[in-house]
Amino acid sequence: MMKNIFLLLAFALAGCTSTTLPPTTATSPLSDSMKIIEAAANAAPRGVVGEYTLRIVAAGSQGHFVYLNTEADYRDQRAVTVALPPRVIKQLTAYYKMPPQEFFIGKKIVVRGKAKRVKIAFLAEGKRTDKYYYQTHIRLMDIAQLKVVDEPA
Repeated sequence: MMKNIFLLLAFALAGCTSTTLPPTTATSPLSDSMKIIEAAANAAPRGVVGEYTLRIVAAGSQGHFVYLNTEADYRDQRAVTVALPPRVIKQLTAYYKMPPQEFFIGKKIVVRGKAKRVKIAFLAEGKRTDKYYYQTHIRLMDIAQLKVVDEPA
């Protein structure tokens, strides 16, 4: 009888453990950058689809993309970057009557998309090195994925 109780207890305790993968969808809006970065890192390389509330403090461009950043230095480990491809840049410029890298500075936004950890290689003399770091990007594909929730603070 004692053996049966022990087995029953062992099975009950085993049922309390979990072997599932981390969730790939955020169920509620995430507003803390470090929580977004952690969720994206835990779900790498897939990323985490969700709704994210961010305060944009800086912007930049490289190639045909515009990047909206939650930190003044985009390389800061606490930064989350919203990546805007050319199609979205055109949509936002037409809607707000100014370039997104000017309009969004200081604004709080909500974006729907996939927060994903992106590997960024260091360059030396224009060539890729074996050194790298990670950024967390949310790439938008349509203006409907973004909403301004307040004006500058």
